[in-house]
Amino acid sequence: MFMTRSGIGRIILNICLTAMSLVFIIPLLWIISASLSKEADLMSYGYSIIPRVIDLTAYKAVFSNPNQIMDAYWITFFISVTGTILSLLVMSAVAYPMSRDNCIFKNQLTFYVVFTMLFSGGLIPSYILITQYLKLQNNILVYILPSLANGFNIIIFRTFFKGLPAALVESAKIDGANEYRIFAGIILPLSKPVLATIGLMVMLAKWNDWYTCLLYIRDKKLYTLQYLLQKILMDADFLFQMTKKSSIMSNANVIERPTESMRFAMAVLAAGPMMVVFPFFQKYFAKGLTIGAVKG
Repeated sequence: MFMTRSGIGRIILNICLTAMSLVFIIPLLWIISASLSKEADLMSYGYSIIPRVIDLTAYKAVFSNPNQIMDAYWITFFISVTGTILSLLVMSAVAYPMSRDNCIFKNQLTFYVVFTMLFSGGLIPSYILITQYLKLQNNILVYILPSLANGFNIIIFRTFFKGLPAALVESAKIDGANEYRIFAGIILPLSKPVLATIGLMVMLAKWNDWYTCLLYIRDKKLYTLQYLLQKILMDADFLFQMTKKSSIMSNANVIERPTESMRFAMAVLAAGPMMVVFPFFQKYFAKGLTIGAVKG
């Protein structure tokens, strides 16, 4: 009887999890299908999981300037990977002494990190600092250096480090290892769950970052993918409005407004690489969700 109830419970749980998975998967299939559909089919029949006729017009419109798209992909990939690696190194290096009881300035360092979570300089002081003093305008480093550290992520690192067995550190010190060796050879290898979890969140933030490009970048060669796709839509919409109001141009020369399929094609291009990356982080990400439950 116990096994029967347990089996029924597992079946119900699997049905619920399957239904929840479909809630997330079906909209994604709709987006991909809409990007491959004709505009007329979308207007006439609405959205469907399988396109009636596969049409690549939307992708051809987006890739009308393929070199610019590929440059934006490269810039976004570079800042996502490089920025994530450097951020993890900086934040973990700051969090490690905060987790050690024998650190003299542990309390002061913790206060400094927490203070940055509560107060910030604001947009105008940040803009003046980055452009006038750091001279990072129109520089690819503006995507990386100002966002290397995040107070909340540092606290998560600190919580995880405090949950590691103290005996490992003590035994390493007895063997003659210094703090740098302990951090690089023991702490970091044991911190794969928190590194993967924070790394995924940082990479997603950098991949989807368009605001930094809007504020500090004027060179088209340094545009990120998200900003470039948004600019393509805005420019095309602007040209359509200007052409529409012009009484000189004929109807044959009117530039068409970006279609719905084009918008969905841009969504697929922007989100596609992250969907490929996520499965590699999944096994660590599931364990990393319990980091907050570790005492600290």
